[in-house]
Amino acid sequence: MTSIFHVRLKDFELQAERLMDASLRTRPVAIISSQQQDGTIISVSPEAKEEGLYQGMKLSLARKMSHRALLMPYNHSLYSRLNSYLYKTVSTFTPIAEPANFGQYYLDMTGMKHLYPSYQQAGFSVSKVIASKTSLSSTIGISVNKLVSRISTAVVPEIINEITSGEEPRFLSPLESPILPSVHIPQVKKMVQFLYLKHIYDIQQIAFHRTEGSIIFGKYFQQVYRETQGQDTSAVRPPTLKDHIIEQVIIPKDTNDQFILRAIVKTMAEQIAFQLRKRQQIAKNVKLEIHYTDGLRNARHDAFVATNDKSIVETCYRLFELANYRRNRIRTIIIDASKFIYFANQVSIFGTESRKNQALSKALDIIRCKHGTNSIHSASALGNVPRQNRLLTTKTQRIFTKSFSSCSS
Repeated sequence: MTSIFHVRLKDFELQAERLMDASLRTRPVAIISSQQQDGTIISVSPEAKEEGLYQGMKLSLARKMSHRALLMPYNHSLYSRLNSYLYKTVSTFTPIAEPANFGQYYLDMTGMKHLYPSYQQAGFSVSKVIASKTSLSSTIGISVNKLVSRISTAVVPEIINEITSGEEPRFLSPLESPILPSVHIPQVKKMVQFLYLKHIYDIQQIAFHRTEGSIIFGKYFQQVYRETQGQDTSAVRPPTLKDHIIEQVIIPKDTNDQFILRAIVKTMAEQIAFQLRKRQQIAKNVKLEIHYTDGLRNARHDAFVATNDKSIVETCYRLFELANYRRNRIRTIIIDASKFIYFANQVSIFGTESRKNQALSKALDIIRCKHGTNSIHSASALGNVPRQNRLLTTKTQRIFTKSFSSCSS
């Protein structure tokens, strides 16, 4: 018998912020999507709920409702790192684990029962390990499929809740209709609201009669029927690994100083160029993403046309200028290169600018391979080099420039 666990860390973003800052644990706190007026509340603490705030509330209304609540910007980089760590933690219990949203994971525990006295004991073990490693609280739903397990953690407050096989329709019947994924399909949602089918029991009564159900729900009838009976055939699938080169810089102090930001972008671009030349490949898709202090993100896409430092830096500069259209301070910059193809640099008998740039980049690679990737930087990237390393880096540049000039001549 298949057994699927759904692990949910409720109010994951709030728990993450309180893990990083203990002073927030008794304060009214709300995590918001953006500082703009149309931003919404994503996660809210019990103390903030007492102030009248709730998940999904518009930021403009939240500011009028409560002046005591701390409205914190969405820290994507923090939540992403913590989510990855938690996924690795729960993956130790089974080789088949799938991350869903932040703070949600599916575990296929089929065949693992011989390792534990019961599935409930296994669930307690998962919850205990999460708490011991991160101090975060979790709930776990256990059933024969992903749908019912996920719904269980959304509506049942107990740490562990197991729905035995065959009890799925009875478990679902008293729950409100929007808990079913199919109810959010516009055509189905319209009929559910029109007929005032408030609970899943009401939909079950209609879906039981195939003719009437087909008339009301049309082509979605089979999907609605399966979900009301707690049937789900989707399998737990581990994430497929994609080939990426990712450079990310979290700026120690948020800034909009263009000199500092361009220095950071140039350093990141040079690191990516170095890795591409080692692979003898070129990236046909590159994304530069900016995270602002207020939680807003913006990104631009392009492709690299060469592997020398100058060409890649120019492409990243252009993407940065397009993505950075606000005056707000920047917290994080990410460059993500993917869709690689092998790149053969065509040799020219003439001394073209491209050939010179490629030769210079290869010469820099020799130094980086011998002394480390951060052993040498261009002068315009020195704003991103730690102060204690600048003197050494500048000295290395002078030596290298002299040596390269003599080699060229």
